[in-house]
Amino acid sequence: MLAKRIIPCLDVKDGRVVKGTNFTALRDMADPVEMARLYNADGADELVFYDITASAEHRALFTDILRRVAGQIFIPLTVGGGINTVDDFDRVLKCGADKVSVNSGALRRPALIPEAAQRYGDQCVVLSADIKRVGGTFRVFARGGREDTGRDALEWLRWGVAHGAGELVINSIDTDGVRAGFDLELLDAVAACCPGVPIIASGGAGRAEDFIELFTHPGIDAGLAAGIFHERRLTIPELKKALRAQGVEVRI
Repeated sequence: MLAKRIIPCLDVKDGRVVKGTNFTALRDMADPVEMARLYNADGADELVFYDITASAEHRALFTDILRRVAGQIFIPLTVGGGINTVDDFDRVLKCGADKVSVNSGALRRPALIPEAAQRYGDQCVVLSADIKRVGGTFRVFARGGREDTGRDALEWLRWGVAHGAGELVINSIDTDGVRAGFDLELLDAVAACCPGVPIIASGGAGRAEDFIELFTHPGIDAGLAAGIFHERRLTIPELKKALRAQGVEVRI
């Protein structure tokens, strides 16, 4: 059995880590470099770095902060925000990223996914989707959750996997920051339509029990969280100990 991964997420705006609820009401949290150093020491399995306003502001990702974060860690680093071309992949990989997350850029030009997969391999291409319920269906949102694309989320994810996405990050806008548990209905639907591809669940973690419940659902490979880790409401060593006690395989 593959070990389940615990992944903290740094949402970066104006050079600072921020956190909100349902993708709004952002609060300042910490310096991203200091936080990266902490999570590396805490035993995080990977780290995700999102420049969350790059797409909305129509600019490239800030690479100076990214280089400083990458220099502090010895775990895999996934980077996203303002990724619109294969050249953007090249730029962030040269700054120290191991994988590149695409979202709004791929929605605007889906060919980005197969182009990047052909050049760098499927394992480098992470398709991140911000998803919200609209009229009883799961819809994909763009530009940091600001814009309803009208696309069916499951169809979009299925297409992405078929064309080179090697991993999925499922961001539930409905549960983001609420801390009442992961969006298991959404995650089960994604796992059913995209079998065999690693799925990272994001949005809703509030306590260790949420991760324990998450990993009882087949097809979910990792849990991603921000606020509860940033505020030290739950540390990664504490979480991994709780998971181990419930028979969930994790790297200690």
